[in-house]
Amino acid sequence: MNPDFCTGAGNLDLRVGTDIQSVAEVEDALREHRAGYLGRIFTDHEVDCAGGADASATVLAPGLARRFAAKEATLKVLRPTELVPRWRDIEVVRHAGGWVGLALTGAAEELAQAQQLKTFSLSISHSAGFAVATVVATRLMEIGPT
Repeated sequence: MNPDFCTGAGNLDLRVGTDIQSVAEVEDALREHRAGYLGRIFTDHEVDCAGGADASATVLAPGLARRFAAKEATLKVLRPTELVPRWRDIEVVRHAGGWVGLALTGAAEELAQAQQLKTFSLSISHSAGFAVATVVATRLMEIGPT
């Protein structure tokens, strides 16, 4: 790497979190604890995007498994110690074009600000009974004179 590349500028710090979630586990949780599970972990927007509150557990499970994996991956990026976000503090939002992003509130937003994490990128998918999510966050760190 060219040493002049970082001189006087900043250093880009990348944080990456990945998680995998069984769709069957989410489906089982929906069948056993539907209202409590949905209300504690997912926002109304997330449930709507996954199929809606009236959808069957089989219909909801893949979408909610992707979103749960995204929440876990985000926690790996945020690295909480004392201040731990609630599940609903991390929301997977679907944009009009179909791609997804993250909206952080509460303790999740506080952790991101305290660590100067500026941008979050999210990718989610599912296949063969498993959902996967990867979150990448960036932070510009100041570099002093060497």
